[in-house]
Amino acid sequence: MPLFFIIFFTIYTAVNSYIFLRGWQALSYVPFLKPYYAVIFIFSALSYVAARSLNTNIPDLFYDILLWTGSIWFAFMLYFFLFIILIDLGRLINHFFNIYPAFITGNYQSAKFITLISVLIITIAVITTGYINTRNIKINYAEIKIPKKASQLIELNAVLVADFHLTPVNDGKHLKMIVEKINSLNPDIVLMPGDVLDDDVRILRNRRIAEGLADIKSKYGVYVSNGNHEFIIGVEEADKYLKELGLKVLRDSAALIDNSFYVLGREDRSSKNFTGKERKSLSEIIEDIDRNYPVIILDHTPLGLDEIDRENIELQLSGHTHHGQLFPLNLITSNIVYEVSWGYLKKNYTQFYVTCGVGTWGPPVRLGSDSEIVSMKIKFSE
Repeated sequence: MPLFFIIFFTIYTAVNSYIFLRGWQALSYVPFLKPYYAVIFIFSALSYVAARSLNTNIPDLFYDILLWTGSIWFAFMLYFFLFIILIDLGRLINHFFNIYPAFITGNYQSAKFITLISVLIITIAVITTGYINTRNIKINYAEIKIPKKASQLIELNAVLVADFHLTPVNDGKHLKMIVEKINSLNPDIVLMPGDVLDDDVRILRNRRIAEGLADIKSKYGVYVSNGNHEFIIGVEEADKYLKELGLKVLRDSAALIDNSFYVLGREDRSSKNFTGKERKSLSEIIEDIDRNYPVIILDHTPLGLDEIDRENIELQLSGHTHHGQLFPLNLITSNIVYEVSWGYLKKNYTQFYVTCGVGTWGPPVRLGSDSEIVSMKIKFSE
């Protein structure tokens, strides 16, 4: 098991245990609810793992119940955890400074139960708001000026879209809405830097969840690089399916478009965790391309930007970050993890653009970020 999953499950278990304990303590005021609480909590906490483990071995209805429950639970888990941290911080301060009023200290068990109900209501309201926001896909506009001529091509109408995370949660109906918005922009080319698929290909194929990708219309086609989730679900099967749908998958390789510019797709940097092999260095990939033409890189994860700039690449497009997806995680992705979590960055010669994605991982909920499609006008000049 890759180290990432070991760390993930350790943290997941610890956080859920902490939340469960605090909820159990708060129910001391109404102990008859404790068995129901335990069943609901354990089912919710285990649902996502159960869905991913059982996938094609259970009926679609059961799979959907587990996947939806487990996905939504991630959002509940985050906000329950944050609220409990704040509450416990208040308890710690009260321990030293006695700041709680008498109506709390005099009825401590009932106060804990009322707090539990309040946190539950607020969390439901927050997650409902985030779900509505997720389904409201925005089209954002960007203009990139590349100081290199692309043969006779002066301007390129590109669409940048990533992180669909197609599953029965982000399903075919959701994809249809995305495709309609993409086609309304009349793109010359559609560029997808990874995480298009996020479920067992057998499920996606049998339930026709991803078929809408074949309906995308553009002059030069749809170009895709792999994200970490293509590797998680099985990259060979994922790529085979994407190709069947008419998408052009670039794996540490480049394609010359209309004798004017290159699109270069890199394997996601997580690939070694799944294949045991390092991805090619950028210098290896560009050895055989004509650097008189502009180069646009698709690299799912926006890390190692200095390497790109050293090679004087014109433009890199990325996704992966979701810009945190759920507040306050966007504060972490913006200020700690990535140089650019969302939007535009220029480092010396190279320009970078990171989309926060059109889909969601885990809960179909966004707070502090939006589901977006980027309409990108790329202008070439000497």
